[in-house]
Amino acid sequence: MELKNCAVINDLTGFGRCALNVSIPVMSALGVRVMSVPTAVLSNHTAFDEYFFRDLTESLEGYLEGFDKLALCFDGIYTGFLGSERQVDIISRFIDRAKGERTLLFVDPVMGDDGKLYSTYTNELVEKMKCLAARADIITPNLTEACLLADESYERFTAASDEVLIALAKKLCSQGARRCVITGIYRRGRVFNIVYDGVLNESYVTSSKYIARQFCGTGDLFASLLVGHLLRGEPLRRAIRKTSRFICRAVKLSERLGVSPTDGVAFEPILHHI
Repeated sequence: MELKNCAVINDLTGFGRCALNVSIPVMSALGVRVMSVPTAVLSNHTAFDEYFFRDLTESLEGYLEGFDKLALCFDGIYTGFLGSERQVDIISRFIDRAKGERTLLFVDPVMGDDGKLYSTYTNELVEKMKCLAARADIITPNLTEACLLADESYERFTAASDEVLIALAKKLCSQGARRCVITGIYRRGRVFNIVYDGVLNESYVTSSKYIARQFCGTGDLFASLLVGHLLRGEPLRRAIRKTSRFICRAVKLSERLGVSPTDGVAFEPILHHI
């Protein structure tokens, strides 16, 4: 067995299944050692009305320099939510130093949803995220984020055909990313992922059953599963299929258990089936 590791750059939330709170157990269950890089700490995530929040930007550079001093090698670097232009700059410099020839750079460009930019995001931060995404081996934007990265109108794609969405994914790869998975396209009772693999020059669409209940942190669960499977050597298509199958099962379980959507998907009871 070849042991893999991954630097996971995201916020850490005490209550609520999201960000590092998801990545650490899920990727560990897949046999990937997580090297956590917290960008902020929260008592609970921001879908709740009240929460404690501490930004860690001032500590981030020194934290990553600690990794440098250990001369660590990384099989993967996975970035999630980044809260400021300065954080993107710090992480970009870390990638310059830490990314080896075989290191998988996975960027989940968490910026918005339902056609709207998150309130913490600025146009300057969007531009920084475009630069980071252009360096990635794989990006996993939702439709809102794909449109922001490509400078396209969200309304143009809300009812678009597979061919038009694949063209959008190809455009993102033409900007630099090697592979693109546009996630969470809901229609006809199913959820679709639009994929363009620029390495193999192939495109395809995957789908799974859509359970009409939205849970916080589902995107973090998708990304963590996908990174883990890819680092284990799974081809992209199979990794997406396994990821989607596990999420569908976890969402069904969460619905059956009456889990609150703000609590996030209850994946823990079925981690042994990952």
